[in-house]
Amino acid sequence: MTATTDLRKTVERFWATAEARHWDAFAETLAEDVVYTLPQTREKISGRDRFVQFYKEYPGDWHLRIERLVAEPGHVVSWIHAAVGLEEMYAISFFTFTGDGLINSITDFWPEPYEPPAGREHLSERY
Repeated sequence: MTATTDLRKTVERFWATAEARHWDAFAETLAEDVVYTLPQTREKISGRDRFVQFYKEYPGDWHLRIERLVAEPGHVVSWIHAAVGLEEMYAISFFTFTGDGLINSITDFWPEPYEPPAGREHLSERY
């Protein structure tokens, strides 16, 4: 099994090469049979070539920045800041790996912002 610090570095490289549009290096972080899941849109992309093409074709001038990574044996979770043009959002991604340290699954959660329900102002503060 690959060390947790190596898995963390793989996810750092995944995001850095995506941001830099270095598609060959990006693909090198992925297992051939990687599965990418987007629960909000109920989409699943299977296979390295299709997944890399998905990123290549993503519309707009998008940029990514890691906010935080949490790594444990066999798993890494990333919290990223994404900007597409003037729109900014955060995402949480869950990564799993093959025995040789390649990413074999990614599940992305891209929450939509919303206003909190009325009546709990006494419990929370807005930022």
